[in-house]
Order: sequence, then C-alpha cells, then structure tokens
Amino acid sequence: MYLSEHFTLAEMTVSETAARQGIDNTPDARTLVNLRKLCAFLEQVRQLVDKPVLVSSGYRCLQLNEVIGGSLQSAHTDGLAADINVPGLTPRELARVVADSPLMFDQLILEFDQWVHVGLALAPERRQLLTIRKGTGYLPGLV
Repeated sequence: MYLSEHFTLAEMTVSETAARQGIDNTPDARTLVNLRKLCAFLEQVRQLVDKPVLVSSGYRCLQLNEVIGGSLQSAHTDGLAADINVPGLTPRELARVVADSPLMFDQLILEFDQWVHVGLALAPERRQLLTIRKGTGYLPGLV
C-alpha cells in the first residue's frame, strides 16, 4: 500500500527487531493518517535533493520503541518521524540541505553522523536543529 507516490506502508513499518521478537508493528487508523503526513514531507525532501530518500526507521509501536530503547516522547511512536539517508549525500549534507530549505519540520537531528532524524508535529513546527554524538549527547544546531 502506497502512502504517497514513492513511500509504502511496508517501508515505513518494517523492523528487523519487531520481526525477531514477534512484535506487531501495525499502525492504527490515527497513526496511518500521521504516516501519510510524514510521507508527504518525505516527498518534499525527495524533490528538494532530486534523489531517492531511504528510510531506515519509520513508525514504531510503543512495544518496539521500548525494546530498542527509543525516547518515551519519540515522534516515531505517533508515525510522525523517520530516520533517513540519501544516496550520494552524507548525513551532514542532507541535514544541511533540509535545514536550509523552507520545509517545515518539528525536529531535524543529525544522529551520530550516520543518519538524519526528521520529526513532524501536530502543533506548530519548531524547526529545531540538533546533533547527537556518542559521549556528548544532544547539542543545539548542526555541529
């Protein structure tokens, strides 16, 4: 099932951890609406960089989020966040392109120089920029 032109429900919910542990990571109707909003945003990112956007982590049910050690307030559990990469761009380059664009997001986090977390909100978007590194935790901005 496609949630947008290029993004499927399967890629937004797939999880090796869920499969290994027998966790049902199927979103409910409210979360499905949020996932469509998220995929519409990812389509804008795809258009911005003119390349495919690869999702490594999208929706996580509460049980899955707990098992992987995700934040209790994670937007992933509402279907409003994805961890992404783009072939041909480093995560830092991708983060900078999105941050410098007019796209509206709640959080953009450069995580361990490995991927970019993009989170949306139902309330006004903050356009918060963060970097997380091992040993230092969250830092403001893209550093």
